[in-house]
Amino acid sequence: MNIGANAKVSIKLLTVAVSMLVFAIFIMPPIYDAFCEITGLNGKTGGRYEAVPAVIDRNRLVTVQFVASNNENMPWKFRPSVMSLKVHPGEVKDTVFIAENHTARDMVGQAIPSMVPFKAAGYFHKTECFCFNQQALKAGESAELPLRFIVDPDLPASVNTVTLSYTLFDVTERFADKNDKNGIDPEREG
Repeated sequence: MNIGANAKVSIKLLTVAVSMLVFAIFIMPPIYDAFCEITGLNGKTGGRYEAVPAVIDRNRLVTVQFVASNNENMPWKFRPSVMSLKVHPGEVKDTVFIAENHTARDMVGQAIPSMVPFKAAGYFHKTECFCFNQQALKAGESAELPLRFIVDPDLPASVNTVTLSYTLFDVTERFADKNDKNGIDPEREG
């Protein structure tokens, strides 16, 4: 192989590598977000929902189950206050999850939701959710984390039970790094 052939192969390989990088950074994330939005995978249960007057379907009850788990690196205790609620589609329901930081250090957590069955994700509307924000707890502190939701009356009749699951992640380092970059003193934030 001569030097000219090596240069052509090198240019082709470099072009492939740059194309893969561009695809991974600029093209794949929007495709992944759209896929998760459609399927309800990876915590995409829809964003904040603005309530509109709706007719409550008093002839139907849907069971909403709540599950809480921690990422392997999250030492907090995290649980729903109730394991399930019976809900009439269209009515506003409130519940809370409990988070307890029994460590000796201040920490920040972030809850990521997921829903089963996947087809129910588009019919489950959160008007208030602790998952919209990061949760800061001082050492030894606990908190009730609110959740307000509406099960859409258009939920398919074949769906009688919906399971909403939250996984809690430790984002303390990311929170500190973000605040350092923005010039924010975490001790002064409140």
